[in-house]
Amino acid sequence: MVAPVLPPDAFAKADGTDDALFYRPVRLVAHIDEVAISALTAHYRTLIPEGADVLDLMSSWVSHLPDDLPLGQVVGHGMNAEELRANPRLTRWFVRDLNAEPTLPLPDALTDAVLACVGVQYLQRPFEVFAEVARFLRPGGRVVVSFSNRCFPTKAIQAWLSLGMAGRARLVSHYLEASALIEVTANALVDGRRGDPLVVVSGRRP
Repeated sequence: MVAPVLPPDAFAKADGTDDALFYRPVRLVAHIDEVAISALTAHYRTLIPEGADVLDLMSSWVSHLPDDLPLGQVVGHGMNAEELRANPRLTRWFVRDLNAEPTLPLPDALTDAVLACVGVQYLQRPFEVFAEVARFLRPGGRVVVSFSNRCFPTKAIQAWLSLGMAGRARLVSHYLEASALIEVTANALVDGRRGDPLVVVSGRRP
């Protein structure tokens, strides 16, 4: 997959104020519709084995994991403590602004799967973040990045706003490939005619 050409201001945002201020209000809302949520949950079921340890990156009050899928620890990361505290799937959680500090306070080879649902468009240092993802994935572990056409436009990076869904899939694939993840694929789970469009880009640690 050919990587998109990124302009000099690719990772700039219209709203350059502290992200912590933007995410301070508690938003217990769905950021994709029920059709997209159902498709994502079904997709997780095909990729995540029983008993797996999971990191839910850029999480919120819900992780969209199958309710009946038994898992090991599910570590949540996000920007709002109240939202993370309300998520019943999380074993533990932590708050960190990845645009200010793209490293994660987690050990190597921590987890079997990393999920990033509808948050990748806000990352201003994505190559550093996904290098961290590759570090704490166990060998053979998978990262699953999902996104739709919804976003907070003032907080999304300029490159994201300038691309269509196919271009965004190429951009996210580029992030993963640059982090030495392999078997990088992009799939449209919902085409947008029957619900919010939903694309999933996944990769595997060798």
